Amino acid sequence: MIIHTKQCIPQSEITDPVHFRNRRKIIKMLSAAGLAGTIGPFSSSASARFSTKFKHRFKGPFSIDENPTAYEYVTSYNNFYEFGTGKSDPANQSQNFKTEPWSLAVEGEVEKPGVYTLEDILAPHTLEDRVYRLRCVEAWSMVIPWVGFPLGDLIKRFKPTSRAKFVEFTTLYDPNRMPGQRSHVLDWPYVEGLRIDEAMHPLSLLAVGLYGNVLPNQNGAPIRLVVPWKYGYKSIKSIVKISFRETQPITSWNKSAPREYGFYSNVNPYVDHPRWSQKRERVVGASIFSPKRDTDLFNGYADDVGSLYAGMDLKKFF
Repeated sequence: MIIHTKQCIPQSEITDPVHFRNRRKIIKMLSAAGLAGTIGPFSSSASARFSTKFKHRFKGPFSIDENPTAYEYVTSYNNFYEFGTGKSDPANQSQNFKTEPWSLAVEGEVEKPGVYTLEDILAPHTLEDRVYRLRCVEAWSMVIPWVGFPLGDLIKRFKPTSRAKFVEFTTLYDPNRMPGQRSHVLDWPYVEGLRIDEAMHPLSLLAVGLYGNVLPNQNGAPIRLVVPWKYGYKSIKSIVKISFRETQPITSWNKSAPREYGFYSNVNPYVDHPRWSQKRERVVGASIFSPKRDTDLFNGYADDVGSLYAGMDLKKFF
C-alpha cells in the first residue's frame, strides 16, 4: 500500500492504462451514473485495449503533491487473494471477471437499508482525484492517484442509527469468477471493518478508478475502499455488502492470524509484525539499489487522523 517517498517515479514513466475488455459494460454503467467518458483508441494487438476516462472530476482536498508510482506496477503488483496469492496473479487471473450487473446490499443499523445498484451508488456523487500513499504490511509501498468519493458522504445517505458503532464491508464470494476463493488460504468471503468515526473521516474513500480511468479488475473493480493511514489489506476490494453494526466485526485477516493482523491495522513503525520489522519500507518500482525509507506513523497522515486514537494504546490496539 502507500507511502511517502522522495524517490518518486517521473510522470514520463507512467504507462497508458490497459486491459479493460468489457467496453460496452463500462460505458453503460458510467452513462447511467452520469459519468460517461471518452474511449481511447483500440490497440492493434490481438487483445482489445482501451481506457474509459471519467469526466467532471476535481482534485480532492486531501490529495498529496507527489508523483504516482508507474501504472504498470500499480496494476501488476497486487494483493487480491480472490485471484491468487502471487503478486501477478490478480492481473493474470481477473481479466475475464465480469462486474455487470453489480449491486451493494446495505443492512444493519440504518434507516435506509436495501439493495442498491452501482448506478444508484454513484449517481449523486461528484468524483475526486486523490493521490494517496498506500503501504502493504509486507513493507512495500506505492503512491496511487485514485478516483472516487468520500465514504462518509455515502454513509450519510443511509442514515445510520445511534447504535451503529462500526461499518463492516464484504467482498463478492463467487469461486467461479474468483478462482482464488477455491483455496483455503482465508475463510471466504473477505470481510473488513472500520469504526464508524474512521469510516466518516474525510480521508476514507470509495474508489471506482485510478489514473483518471475505470478501476481495473485486479485493483478491486468495480468499487473498493481506500483507507490511506492503514495497511492495505484494510482497503477491501469488489465490495458487495455494507453492514452497520453495534459490535466490532470479525475481519478476515484478524480471524486468520490475530497475532499478526489487528483490527485497527494502523501503520505504526513502532509495532513490528511478528515475522518482520515495520520500521522501514521499500517503494515499488524503485531501483533495487535504492535504500529503504523510514515508515511514517499513520503512513504520514498523523496530523489528519491522530485525534481518532487519542488516549488509545496503539501497541495493544494494533
